[in-house]
Amino acid sequence: MNGVCDDQLFVKPTEGGRAFIGEVVEAPPYPGAKPSLLIGDRIEDSTWLSELVRITARELPAPKPKKPKKKR
Repeated sequence: MNGVCDDQLFVKPTEGGRAFIGEVVEAPPYPGAKPSLLIGDRIEDSTWLSELVRITARELPAPKPKKPKKKR
C-alpha cells in the first residue's frame, strides 16, 4: 500500500477506498510517483483508518511468489 512521505500518509488508490473516503484527495508521494490517496485529517482516527486499509487490501492482487535464489 504506499506509506508515509514528508509526514503525510498515502494509500494505494482503489475503487473501494475512494468510495469509503468520499471526497478524495490524490497526490504523488514523491516527484515522479503515481498519485495515491492522501489521508489528511482522519489519520488519527484509528478505527476509520483500519477500515480503509482492510477495504484497500481486499482489492489488491495477491503478491507474486518469489523465485528461489540460485545457489552458486
